[in-house]
Amino acid sequence: MAMTDPVADFLTRVRNALMARHGEVRVPASNMIRSIAKILNEEGYVGEMSEEHETAQGTIIVQLRYCADRTAAITGIRRASRPGQRRYVAVATIPRVKNGMGIAILSTSNGVMTGNKARQLGVGGELLCTVW
Repeated sequence: MAMTDPVADFLTRVRNALMARHGEVRVPASNMIRSIAKILNEEGYVGEMSEEHETAQGTIIVQLRYCADRTAAITGIRRASRPGQRRYVAVATIPRVKNGMGIAILSTSNGVMTGNKARQLGVGGELLCTVW
């Protein structure tokens, strides 16, 4: 059966792996997932990202980050736009997540980026998810 929402699948796998205190999470590869994982890495929410090419599609392996007391670096991750109900935001309405302590990830005409970078570039787009 084909997966209809790979972004929601990725976020759910990360959320479940963090609750189970796993060290890594494996997801089917796609350009969108690769971009989201790269942003999470750059913002310090996850560790390194690598890829395996055992299948035609490939697999992305994301190392999860924990603090010294084994609390997860990601305390919450939520999908905003869904295939049945897309959520588009203009540059003026890009949300500030947890009063600036989290990030919003957007898919814009300039690629996938954080809400802060989209505000700097003056572009809006589809609000994919929020992370805090």
